[in-house]
Amino acid sequence: MLETREEELTTVRVQDPRVQNEGSWNSYVDYKIFLHTNSKAFTAKTSCVRRRYREFVWLRRQLQKNAGLVPVPELPGKSTFFVGSTDEFIEKRRQGLQQFLEKVVQNVVLLSDSRLHLFLQSQLSVPEMEACVQGQGPQTVTGAILHYAMSHCGWAQEEESRPALLPGAGLHGSTHSNQSIAANVTPTSPGSLARGSLLNLCLIKARVDSGGAAGSNAAFGKWQDCHT
Repeated sequence: MLETREEELTTVRVQDPRVQNEGSWNSYVDYKIFLHTNSKAFTAKTSCVRRRYREFVWLRRQLQKNAGLVPVPELPGKSTFFVGSTDEFIEKRRQGLQQFLEKVVQNVVLLSDSRLHLFLQSQLSVPEMEACVQGQGPQTVTGAILHYAMSHCGWAQEEESRPALLPGAGLHGSTHSNQSIAANVTPTSPGSLARGSLLNLCLIKARVDSGGAAGSNAAFGKWQDCHT
């Protein structure tokens, strides 16, 4: 009898733009990023963070630096001459940011970058993410994501209307106990990852833990073999 492998799916949504520090000279807009997945590449099954545009710019720059020959999706432009209302500009940017992340999480090489995982599944600042990846922070990449998930911070920002990704798999809000949050965390031991999607997941795990860029071109070659 052939074993049926569950299809790996990831839903990412950029929504709920909010003006922070409204009325002050340093006001800005940030966006909620909600992610739900059954992919073993992610440490947490569900996460919710808020990020601003300049953090997306940092992320894309880092992805491009570490991806070698792999093309990185474009971000929506930062135009100061947008014709239309502010609300229209923010909505257009929100759509562009979502399209960017949707493409990124489907690319196995980009998905192996530990900065992407910290960006999506922790609320660390850019300097904190850099320190974490370089091993200069108080926690490892996996540790930082697990700490955020278990602290309920990732759940407190969720809205009642959540995208249904998996049949029968309900998403839970901030009233859940630590036990139910832990159920949404993917085990990160080598044994559990080895049961994932063959070589790609092993590659992702190795690169996420190390934070390094070595092997990007080789990974891209393997990715092409599987997807062309």
